[in-house]
Amino acid sequence: MTQDTLFLEVDFAQRRKHGEHICGDAFQSQRLDNNTRILAVLSDGLGSGVKANILATMTASMALKFVASDMEFVHSAEVIMDALPVCQIRRISYSTFTIIDCSAGGRARFIEMDNPPLLVIRDGQALPLESREMVSEKWQERVMRFSDMKAQPEDRIVLVSDGIVQAGLGSAELPLGWRDRGLRDFVLDRIQADPDISARKLADTILREALRHELNREAHDDMSCAVVYLRRPRKLIVLTGPPFDPNRDAEFARRLQEFDGKKVICGGTTTTIVARELGLEAKLDLNQMSDDIPPLSTMEGVDLITEGILTLTRVAQLLEKDAPTPGDDPAERLATLFLESDIINFIVGSRINEAHQDPTLPLDLEIRRNIVKRISRCLEERYLKETHTLCI
Repeated sequence: MTQDTLFLEVDFAQRRKHGEHICGDAFQSQRLDNNTRILAVLSDGLGSGVKANILATMTASMALKFVASDMEFVHSAEVIMDALPVCQIRRISYSTFTIIDCSAGGRARFIEMDNPPLLVIRDGQALPLESREMVSEKWQERVMRFSDMKAQPEDRIVLVSDGIVQAGLGSAELPLGWRDRGLRDFVLDRIQADPDISARKLADTILREALRHELNREAHDDMSCAVVYLRRPRKLIVLTGPPFDPNRDAEFARRLQEFDGKKVICGGTTTTIVARELGLEAKLDLNQMSDDIPPLSTMEGVDLITEGILTLTRVAQLLEKDAPTPGDDPAERLATLFLESDIINFIVGSRINEAHQDPTLPLDLEIRRNIVKRISRCLEERYLKETHTLCI
């Protein structure tokens, strides 16, 4: 994908049923064709807990492979059904699924079986989808809905498991649950209030609202929500470390100045170089203090300035462990910027900082280039971001 084409942002939020140790829903996604095509599957296994998780995970994994290979899908669904293990109590093998196949060029295909109907939001409205039903001769009780559409910039596609639309079921407020209409109205309100809301934030907001309807805010079924957002890519540049050749300092700073997107500097020496070359002043922000991460700095035209290796190492840990929640800690703020961006450009200076060669420092304090590789790999593999790294 070039940096000027549409970007397909995909993210999800999930909560396991209260009392269970693992979620019985599974969500998997994959990028193909040089990041211009996204496949995503949400599957809900029969029941809850480990058995449901096995059913859902198997279904999602096989569905991704079959769709990616362009295998005829009714036959694919039969293979999936045949492969699922049979519940010893109910004597059935069953897992619902919703599949999205969408390209940056706008072609979108949906395949649904027994999950709540997906939502397509365009221009502040829920877009009606024309679907056709197909039934497998082998599994005639399984009805699949197929839909096609021409997606447009700013379209959002929302898919959920039934734990979301059944939230609050039996309560005085929602005796029949939140239902499809409640979900739709909430999503439309949220997008109207925040037209630029990311897929990640929208999915998390929907999950939290569903939980709000539950008794004691405890999920009474597995809950999953995934969102695909078609939009112009959000770009981020990160400068860290001084250039190997000091004669390239001016070029280094100019790359930051001319970048069309959000801008981050990591490292005191890097900040000093940019400030000197651009004639700007960097000020230390002592209002944002952390116990283990050095404080932030501020500079005109730069969105975030942090310390270098320590902060980047902490960011790598946050991204590898879990999707970090927004916070004021410098590492949390930088990790959030990464997750809110689509295309991340790292400009890495190759000059060695002697302060980081002390053998008494923690083993996890890796040299700058390796930390950037670690973050890039995590962003691409776990969060489906596009990254580019230039070492100078």
